[in-house]
Amino acid sequence: MNERRTETLVVTLVTVTNLLIAFFISGVVIWALGEDPWFALKTLLYGAFGYDEGLGYTLYYTTNFIFTGLAFAIGFHCGLFNIGAEGQAYIGGLGVGLICLWLEDWSLWLVFPLAVLTSIILGGIWGAIPGYFKAKRGSHEVVTTIMFNFIASVIMVNILSHVLRPPKEMSPESREFAEEVWIPQMHEIFDLFGINITQTPLNGTFFFALICLVLVWRFIWYTRWGYEIRTVGTNDTAAVYAGISVSRNIILAMVVCGGLAGFVGINEIMGSSHRIMLNFQAGIGFTGIAVSLIGRNHPLGILLAALLFGILYQGGAELSFEVQAIDRHLVVLIQGLVILFAGALENLFRPQIEYFVKQLARQ
Repeated sequence: MNERRTETLVVTLVTVTNLLIAFFISGVVIWALGEDPWFALKTLLYGAFGYDEGLGYTLYYTTNFIFTGLAFAIGFHCGLFNIGAEGQAYIGGLGVGLICLWLEDWSLWLVFPLAVLTSIILGGIWGAIPGYFKAKRGSHEVVTTIMFNFIASVIMVNILSHVLRPPKEMSPESREFAEEVWIPQMHEIFDLFGINITQTPLNGTFFFALICLVLVWRFIWYTRWGYEIRTVGTNDTAAVYAGISVSRNIILAMVVCGGLAGFVGINEIMGSSHRIMLNFQAGIGFTGIAVSLIGRNHPLGILLAALLFGILYQGGAELSFEVQAIDRHLVVLIQGLVILFAGALENLFRPQIEYFVKQLARQ
């Protein structure tokens, strides 16, 4: 067994072990409340996969987490801790909504690429500004991205309350887009093949998210820019001696982060709500941090981690509905335990697992 395969096996076993421990402790908590942990697990999985509506919601949440997970991973590879995906998704989504409002008479095939481009530009700008402060002024990206999250929130409140809100409407949201610019929902796509499924918010953006996973994988590991970003993140001093511009790559990484986070607006605004709304990102950016860390900042790992959190979101809703002693707060506790063991305590059992794998490789 070569070194690369050994490391992959170790990382996989560490992640699986941490997840099992997190769910075991969650089961103990559920048992302490007087409920059956096994029934709770079956209910959670049934809510996520047991029927087509549950599966649709699971993949709908997964789509958002893929975008924000990738947005964090790009920055992490460059040595940055980007927690500004909330604001970047907000501003990028605003651009998506404006395109849909202004060009609602156009064909979806023309509006969609323009919406994608606009979300990249606005989300990228919202990421580039903290990137510039980091690269040129030494400002810590955690502080500046938090600040820009709040600024984005204020901008959205004012635009929706005073500019985009229809007359005589009390709710701070825009009017509904014309149906011509709606991304087809999954039940409509399946209808084309004669397959009937329940209507859910899941839409064609899910396929776009899968494409983004492949593109980010190619970008990070098979392009010159990706190599420079990883070099800067590994050792910025060595990058300087190698002739790599650290400041340029920091700004570039944050632009890509912002653009990817902005794609949340494609799924939420163009594919689901069909209007610009307050707080449509609803914590998705912060969850993306956990998704990326649990997925070890690799697109395949991010896909699996995003699916895991999609299961926890949808299955948790089913669990809190079916089991009286379990409310939404306990579901959040389960999510927190997953983040704690698979993220913050990821190396807790790594030495023992590495020893086991090395002994196995010698045989």
